[in-house]
Order: sequence, then structure tokens, then C-alpha cells
Amino acid sequence: MAASWITPPTRTELIENLVSGVDRYNPSNVGILEDYLYHQIRSQEYDCLANLAILKLYQFNPDLYNPDVVINILIKALGASPLPDFNLCISLLDERPPNASLDEPDPLPVLLPVLHGLHHLLYRCRFPAFWRAYRSDQLESLRDNYTVECAGFEDSIREVVIRAVKSTFTRIGTDRLGLYLDSDSPEELKSYIDKLGWTLNSEGTVVNIPANLDNQIEAVVVQESIKLPQLTKVIAQAARS
Repeated sequence: MAASWITPPTRTELIENLVSGVDRYNPSNVGILEDYLYHQIRSQEYDCLANLAILKLYQFNPDLYNPDVVINILIKALGASPLPDFNLCISLLDERPPNASLDEPDPLPVLLPVLHGLHHLLYRCRFPAFWRAYRSDQLESLRDNYTVECAGFEDSIREVVIRAVKSTFTRIGTDRLGLYLDSDSPEELKSYIDKLGWTLNSEGTVVNIPANLDNQIEAVVVQESIKLPQLTKVIAQAARS
């Protein structure tokens, strides 16, 4: 997973050269990286390091700043939770005076606390609260102006839920899982369960999740074998000290 985070398989050679070399600090390349971001939005791909390169260029060159780009980067980062992508992006956002070159008011100061709140709910695995907040009237502008353009955004959040459930549960009720996934359709929920290779009990009310390294607690016995010459050496060193 770490390797695909550093170098996503969908990253082109051009972007690889920009992200990995000194050219990532060249402001003339910001347009290429911004186009790549919008490709990610349309295609459900994700490249955190390329998006961080945009924010770094904005940090060094405030005149390049585009609030819509920043908001879209943060939206993509939400789907990577619980990885630190969102906080990495936030760390590159400086407090900046209003940009007089913008044709319209900067939407970031209004939406940044909203995105912070959504990330906080995801990070704490408060999934029903996330969906309530996301679908509220207060976040209508976020949905209508941004996430509607981000292909597969809601599915990326459901992937966050699935990762958390897989690492935490061996059994979970279907009602609870439906709340976590924001799904009140038994057919849709059954489709998720089948796709993941999970199974239902005979009554269809409990989902059984296969054992994995994260959802199993096993005692580990560690044994050390120390040979007599090694022990003699340790005792001699201790005596000298």
C-alpha cells in the first residue's frame, strides 16, 4: 500500500518526472499538475504527492492560488482516511490575505471548517454522523458545486468505512453496516457484502467478516535462544563496566 501511495500505478511518466524531480518547484508546471488533478476527479484516480506538489507551488507562489483546486484536493484526500493525506494538505495551507485577483469571493474560508469537520468524523469512525452532516442542507453548496463533479466520491467514503469495518469486526449487524455505508437498500447492501467476499448468517441479519491480521487478537510468544559463549561474553562485559 505504501508503494502505491508513493507511486500510484496510474501516474504517467510526465507527472512522475514533475513530482520526483526539481521541476516540482517550477511554477510554470502548475497548469500540468492542475490538469492532472481534474483527471483524477473525473476518473476516480488519486495521487496525493502530485496534489501536495500543487499546494507547495501555491505556498511559494501565492499569485497562482486557485481556491477551487485546493477544495478539490481536500475532497480527494477525504477518501484516503485514515491515512494522513488530509492533514498533510492542511499543513501546506498558509493563512493568506484575500486575493484581489480572484473574480469571485474566495470559497475556501467558508468550506475549510466544513471539510475539517467531515474529516474529523471519518477519522473517529463516526460514519452515520458523517453522512448526516454531508447530506444536510448546510452542505448543499459543497455537494452541488464540488462533490457532484468528483466521480465516485461517495463510493470512496464507503471504501473508508469498509477498511475500518474489516480491521475492527468479525461480525456486524446488517442494520449497523447499512448505517455506516449510508445504504437503506437490502439489495445494495447484499451487493457490497458479496463483492467483498463476506457472508450473511442464516437469518440474513449478521454479516460475517473473514479473519485478517487486523481483526484477530492473538497472543504472540517470543523466544530468544542465547548460546553459552554469548552469555559468557555479556557477563564479562557487564563485569568490566
